[in-house]
Amino acid sequence: MMQPILALEAAPEVTLGSFAPLLVAVAMWVGFVVYGLWGLRTHPKGLAPLFFTEMWERFSYYGMRALLMLYMIAPRGAGGLDLSKEWAGVIYAFYTFSVYGLSIPGGWVADRFLGYRRAVLVGGILIAIGEFGLASGPIALFYLGLALIAIGTALLKTNCTTLVGMLYPDNDSRQDAGYNLYYMGINIGALIAPLILGFMAQQPAFAAALGNLGWAGANGWHWAFGFAGLAMVAGLAQYSLRHGVLGEVGLQAGAHAGGRNSSAAEVRLTAGERSRMWVVGILVLFIMTFFFVFEQAGTTLNLFADEHTRCAIGSWAFPSSWFQSVNSIWLLLLAPIFGWVWLHLGDQEPSSPAKFTLGLLFVGAGMLLLVPPSLAYTANPALRVAPWWLVGVYLLHTMGELCLSPVGLSTVSKLAPARYSGVMMGVFFFAIGMGNMLAGFAGGFSERLAPATLFGGLFVITTVMALILIALSGTIKRMMYGVR
Repeated sequence: MMQPILALEAAPEVTLGSFAPLLVAVAMWVGFVVYGLWGLRTHPKGLAPLFFTEMWERFSYYGMRALLMLYMIAPRGAGGLDLSKEWAGVIYAFYTFSVYGLSIPGGWVADRFLGYRRAVLVGGILIAIGEFGLASGPIALFYLGLALIAIGTALLKTNCTTLVGMLYPDNDSRQDAGYNLYYMGINIGALIAPLILGFMAQQPAFAAALGNLGWAGANGWHWAFGFAGLAMVAGLAQYSLRHGVLGEVGLQAGAHAGGRNSSAAEVRLTAGERSRMWVVGILVLFIMTFFFVFEQAGTTLNLFADEHTRCAIGSWAFPSSWFQSVNSIWLLLLAPIFGWVWLHLGDQEPSSPAKFTLGLLFVGAGMLLLVPPSLAYTANPALRVAPWWLVGVYLLHTMGELCLSPVGLSTVSKLAPARYSGVMMGVFFFAIGMGNMLAGFAGGFSERLAPATLFGGLFVITTVMALILIALSGTIKRMMYGVR
C-alpha cells in the first residue's frame, strides 16, 4: 500500500513502466487540447490565446494547489515544511482567499489604469516569479511566493475572463458557448497539472530518476513547483506572440473600453444597471456557499484521499494528489453533454438562479455520499476506503460545477455595466475566494469534528441555501431585467 507522503523515499529500479501512467495522462491532455481547438473554430480568433493563457495559468495554480496542503504537513525528512494541520489550514485559507479575493482590486486596476491586456501580462509574470520562489526552498521565499501568486492571479484571471466577454457583440448567442470553451481550457490545465506535478512530488520513481541523473537527494516538491512556474512562462509566451489577434479589445482601461470617452466612467447608472448589479451581490452569497463546499477538494477531501483512501486500483498504486484531477476528467467528459442539454432545451432552458440551485444541490449530495465511508473508518481507524467513493463525490461536484461556475461567469458578464466589467468580475471571484478561505479553515480544524459530522453538516448547509434561493428566484429574475 502506498504511504501518504512519498516525496523522497527510496525507490526500486526505475523503468519506463514507472512512467507509463504519466504518459497516458499526457496523451489524454493532448486529445482534449485538440478537441478544444476544434471547438474554437466558430468563435472570435481572440478566444484562442485567452483559452491557452488560462489553461497554463490553471495548470500552474491547480498543480500547486494539489500539493500545497500535503507539502506543508509533510515531515522535513520527506522534503516538506512539517507544519501542523491547523497552521497549514490557516495558511491555505488566507492564500486561497487572497488568490480570488484580490480580484476586486485586480479588476479595478485594469478598469482604471493598466487596461485588461496589460494586467494579464503583468499578472502572469508575478505568478511565474512566485512559483519559482516556492521552488527555491527557503521558508521566507515560500511565503513571498504565495503572496506574488495571489497578486498575479488577481490581475490575470479576473481580466482574462473579462476579455472573453469583450470579444462578443451584445446579444451574441455564441457567448455562453464561448465561456464553456474557455472553462474547458481551465479544466484541461487542471486535469494534467496534479498528474504531472503530483508524480514529481510524491512518486519515488521520479526521485530515483533524478538520483540516476546525478541529483541525489533532490526535493521532488521543489521540482514540481518549479515546473508550475515554467508552465506559466509557456502561457505568457503564447499570449505575447498571439496578442495581435485580439485587435483593439482590452488595450485601454475600462473607462475607454469599446470606444467610450474618458468621461464614460462618470455616467450615472440606469435603474436597470443598478438592479442587475444588486443581483450580482445577491448571487455572491450562493456562489460563496457553493465554493465553500466545492473547494474542500484542496483541504478535507485532499486529506481524506491521503489518509483514509486506498490509493490503488488492483496492483496499480498512484499518488493521493492524483484525485485532484478526477474533477477535471469528469468535467471534460460531461461539459459537452450539459452544453447539448442547455442548447436543446431552447426556451425551456432553466434560468441562471435555477442552475445555481441545481449546483448547490449537487455539491451537497457529494458531501452526503462521504458520510457512510466516514462512519466506517471512524469505527475502524486502520481502514482505507475504496477510491470509488471519492470518484463518486467528484462526479456529483462536477455536475454542480457545470450548473453554476461557467453559468456564473457568463451571467456576471451579462449583468455588469461595461465600464465596471473588471470590478464586477472581481466580485464573482471574491465570492470564490471567501468560499476557499472557509474551506481552508475547515481543513485545518477538521480533526476537531467527527468526519461524518463535518460532511453531513456541509450537506445541510448547501440544502438550506438551495431552498432559500428557490424562494428568491422569482424576485431575482425580475431584477435581472430580461437577462437569463
